[in-house]
Amino acid sequence: MGEQEWRDFLLERPRPATLGWVTTDGRAMVAAVWIDLDGDDVVFQTGADTAKARAIRRDPRVTLLVDDDRPPFAFVRIEGIATTSDDLDDVVAWAERIGGRYMGADRADEYGERNGVPGELVVRVRATRVVAQRDISA
Repeated sequence: MGEQEWRDFLLERPRPATLGWVTTDGRAMVAAVWIDLDGDDVVFQTGADTAKARAIRRDPRVTLLVDDDRPPFAFVRIEGIATTSDDLDDVVAWAERIGGRYMGADRADEYGERNGVPGELVVRVRATRVVAQRDISA
């Protein structure tokens, strides 16, 4: 996939992404996150005290994988550098935007209230490498 095609894939329907990082003792860890795009950044939220947030503060290198598990199968893998923000206006705006994307626009305010609170972070991942493929089994 070219750049526009993998971006379109990420946005065509809300699919959970799998975030990968390495722990301090060298174990590989993964967690599901809801994502959206903002320019060149992939954006998600997490709690400031989660393993994800602690890992990003220690080492901002992460990997995100978004896949389509229906034949003929497709995936986008993004390796990148993560930054975090605890700016409450930013946290609320992204909680509403991402919650509305995954749960429906009619529930965006609900997710803004639930996830747009102190102690939550906005995480932005700037891609350093993207591998993307469609029609894997075709």
